[in-house]
Amino acid sequence: MKKILLLATGGTIASVATEDGLSPGTTAEELLSYVPDVKEFADVEVKQILNIDSTNIEPEHWLQIAEEIRKNDGYDGYVITHGTDTMAYTSAALSYLIQNFNKPIVLTGSQKPITDSITDGVKNLMDAIRFASQDDVRGVYVVFDGKAIIGTRAKKLRSKSYSAFDSINYPVAAFIDGPRIFRYVDERKDTCEPTFYNELNPKVFLLKLTPGMEPDILNYIFKSYDAVVLETYGVGGIPFESRRNFLQELSKHKDKVVVLSTQVMLEGSDAKTYEVGYKFLKTGGVIEAYDMVVESCVVKLMWILAITKDPAEVKKLFYTQVNKDILLT
Repeated sequence: MKKILLLATGGTIASVATEDGLSPGTTAEELLSYVPDVKEFADVEVKQILNIDSTNIEPEHWLQIAEEIRKNDGYDGYVITHGTDTMAYTSAALSYLIQNFNKPIVLTGSQKPITDSITDGVKNLMDAIRFASQDDVRGVYVVFDGKAIIGTRAKKLRSKSYSAFDSINYPVAAFIDGPRIFRYVDERKDTCEPTFYNELNPKVFLLKLTPGMEPDILNYIFKSYDAVVLETYGVGGIPFESRRNFLQELSKHKDKVVVLSTQVMLEGSDAKTYEVGYKFLKTGGVIEAYDMVVESCVVKLMWILAITKDPAEVKKLFYTQVNKDILLT
């Protein structure tokens, strides 16, 4: 029987009704009491490390979660209950903070509190513990609505429906139907020693382009931030005609890290296809995100910039695959 550590951080799954709306209040022990059948296949211990709405999650909390896993290494797997709103950021963060880890780290949550009479919390928590108890599962995943999604590929698509998450530009790793688990992505055991990182640089700005936006916004951003992820149009278009010339403005900030991503969720960027992207690539020093999920782009830069700010090294590390985060380079 596998020994699993349940780390509770709050979120909807742990929320209770208050006069100001739902707020986390259910403890880790209480969460576990709603899935008594896990005793049939796992020995679960619990630890409450946070009890907050995931809107309030910060990079410092990601470091705290990673440190809890590092300190508690006597387990076969880890399940983290978490709010859905920033779960994709946290699953990406743990993928970069904990590498070459030959145990499963599974995040889950729910769209309805586990205390509700009709809730997805019981199923999701049961599925997460069951998946974390499987042989040969390693690395970071999100388990939600019967799907196991690789941590760097998860994205919240629906604000209310139970099927809140999906895997972006990569197959779902497994489908979970009660005791039956159908796995579609095999994980090879890492031969390297696990690496835990304990620093992040949160000075990464995500900027979504909109028609009419003034390019000088970059001046304000780069006064406080070391990098910007640009959510561009289509396969990677950046406006350069008329007075709103982003290409010209970006040329003034070659000492900063700029990553070109796309507002289109599926299929990724290919900026060389059109002039509006190719001209930007020709300026040099630009990093293209290709098929990466935007949340992973942002957090990967936080991880990299805590290690180095050398442009060549930043680019090299960005294009180094971690937990299947990028394929199209």
